[in-house]
Amino acid sequence: MAKKYAVLITMLFILPLSLMLAGCGEYGRVDQGRAIAYDKAAKTVTIIRDKSIDPKKPDYSVLPPMKYQIPDNPAEMGPEPKPGKRMKLDTVKKQIVIFNPATNNFETITYTPIEQKHVESKDPLVYDVAADKSKVFPVVDQQKKTITIYSRRLKEYVKFSVPDQYFSMPADTWDNGDEVRIYFKQEGKSLRFMNITKTDIFKK
Repeated sequence: MAKKYAVLITMLFILPLSLMLAGCGEYGRVDQGRAIAYDKAAKTVTIIRDKSIDPKKPDYSVLPPMKYQIPDNPAEMGPEPKPGKRMKLDTVKKQIVIFNPATNNFETITYTPIEQKHVESKDPLVYDVAADKSKVFPVVDQQKKTITIYSRRLKEYVKFSVPDQYFSMPADTWDNGDEVRIYFKQEGKSLRFMNITKTDIFKK
């Protein structure tokens, strides 16, 4: 019986949130969002929740941020999350929405584009063919006053400049954090943690 229960929980956990009936039920609840902070020593992850019901159009705009303890059982913990403060990239309006920890709020920054291209993930602009791996972004060039990012979801490569005061911010300001899914019964304490960005549920 315990085995069947564990299998059922796993099946529920990997289903899209839109099928979770708002995440409620006797088996607990599910939360999902983008990681903005991860403290390995303290075993906590902080997320900005996704309020969209469409997985293809996430909306990371729920405040305040939510902090969770990661599972006590290492077997219930997927790949460690990469944090990032970039919530949205709008290449039409030339704007980036970031989460600013100093104000505990979102900030919309209008950027000046230098180079902007729609490219696939294996394009040489974003992929190191010789090393057979993706290039590391963001790239912050303090001398040239440029920032280069790549959005895998949008398939957009963008090199841009912003007002000088933003160059003092940490590099992860311009990076998008991993999307994570958390199963919990007690608020703030996860029982199961999935790194959606780094997990291929169809891999055998």
